[in-house]
This record gives sequence, C-alpha cells and structure tokens, in this order.
Amino acid sequence: MTWHLHGAIITPFGTAANNRGENEGNITTLQKLLWRGSVHTTVSAEAIRWAIRYFWQRLSAERSELATNRQWNDDRDDNTWRDQKWTAWDGDGGEGTYIDDDVLGFMLAEGAKSDGSDIASPKGKKAKGTIEKRRGALEVTRAVSSTPFAGDITFNAKSGTKGSTSLYGTEVHATRFQYGFTLTPERLRVRRRALDTLDAIVALGEVAGNHSRFHYDFSPDSIVLRLTHDPAPRLLYCFDDESEPVRMTELARKVEAGDIDAKELWLGGAISTTEQAKEIARRGARSEAGVVPTSHALKTELKKVLAL
Repeated sequence: MTWHLHGAIITPFGTAANNRGENEGNITTLQKLLWRGSVHTTVSAEAIRWAIRYFWQRLSAERSELATNRQWNDDRDDNTWRDQKWTAWDGDGGEGTYIDDDVLGFMLAEGAKSDGSDIASPKGKKAKGTIEKRRGALEVTRAVSSTPFAGDITFNAKSGTKGSTSLYGTEVHATRFQYGFTLTPERLRVRRRALDTLDAIVALGEVAGNHSRFHYDFSPDSIVLRLTHDPAPRLLYCFDDESEPVRMTELARKVEAGDIDAKELWLGGAISTTEQAKEIARRGARSEAGVVPTSHALKTELKKVLAL
C-alpha cells in the first residue's frame, strides 16, 4: 500500500506585513480571504513552495543533491534554469533530475510552430503546441491567519525625495499562520527527497510576497505529522483559531472518534504540553517538546517504511 505523509503547521506569533517596493502605490496590502465569517490574512501556497525551493538552493553549495533546476538570482531579480527542457526526465530513473522538479513539479507550455494564417498540413490538421509537465509530489495549502484582520495600518514617509508616493501605508497583522501539506514519497523519482522536504518545511524562515520582504518566522511553533496509508489528511487547519496557548480540538475529536489512529501521529512543539496532546499521546501518538526532534523521529520511521 502507498504511504502518505500529512502535516499541519502553525507558526509562532508575529507581525506580518509586506514592505513597500517601488511603484506599488500608497498602500501595501496583505492578501485576505473570508474565513469562518471574518476577514483573515493569507499567504499563498506558491509563496511557501517558493521558499522551500530557495531553502534548497541556498544549501546546494554544501550538499549537491539539493541542487535545484530553477534558481533565483538576487542580482537580476529573476529565475534561471539549469535544464529548461527537463531532458533528464526522458528516462525512468532519477539520475540527473533535480529535487525541485521532483518534489514541486514543473510545466512548460509552448505554442504551435505555425498559426492560423499558415497553410494547413496535407492531412488538413492544424499545428499543435507542446507541453512538458510533471505534477509535484508535494501539495501545500494556503496559510491562513489564526486571528481576524482588524485593519491595522502603519503610515510612513519615504526619506530623501518627495512625490506622489512619498507618503504610504503598510497593512500589518499581528497573528499566527497555519497551513498543511501532503507528500506521497512513492511518487518521487528519488524517494529520499521526502526527508529533504520535511527538513525544508521545518526550517522555513521568511515566506512573503513583494521583492522587499518583512521578516516573519514561518518555521513551525507546533507541528502535527501523520504517516499513514490513508490518502485523506484529516488534519488540515486542525489548530483552533485565536486560542492561546494553541489547541487542536478537532484533531482530538477525530482521534477519539476513530477517524485518525493516534499511532499514526507525531506531535511536536508548544502543543505537546497541552492536555489534548497528552491524551492523544496516551492513545499511542509520539510526542516531543521540540519541532526538530519530532521531524527527526518521523524521518527515522519514514526511512524504515520506505526501506531507505
């Protein structure tokens, strides 16, 4: 049977904002959505995936197996590719493939070589475009703030010059963010990359939009991991909104109801001290005071079940 690694993460409490870049108007906004009847701020899954790729890129000088195909050039403010045709994917093995293509996937769509004004082929068929793609093995949800957005804005003045955008405002939200992920290691060309993916998620620093980023720690303050044959996560957004300390009432309910086997769970971080976590641990879950020890324990089990 296929193994799936599901995870739920909640960050430390902090102040989230996007610093103002050039030519972005007078208000730098945060992304928002309507969540359970209130406006909450949100961070896209694409931003989280970008941060995972950048984490690998920065470590690749020391560990060649973490080399990424798509690389961010800070000086040019643009991406470069090592293999934009993904030639290594023509074979069945993982030799020559890059970790970001394997875990996060890729897509290159090219238009037809001729357009509608060109002469049709002898068979009367129009030329078609081509597409190179691979669905990523890692799926990530949007991150949603644990508290509603109250509309806080700081007003600032650009020093040194005066103009239409010299005075500007920045939306700021003091909150936590929670998000989830699913990884199916057996879909990877190189299954050991599942371990590197968990390392990246546990060690994420800043995750934000705009070229000028406000520092917000996106590493887990608490984490719930589930290693299971069940393709359904059943634990996404399991942390209670606005609770301090963080609680996970819905997860505890599902364990008690039998929808989640506690023996499939690893709990780590601040939640490990709660009565809910202690009760789930009594039912068979592994619990650690730290997030990093939790990931290490899960990786040990993952190596065992995947025969790595």
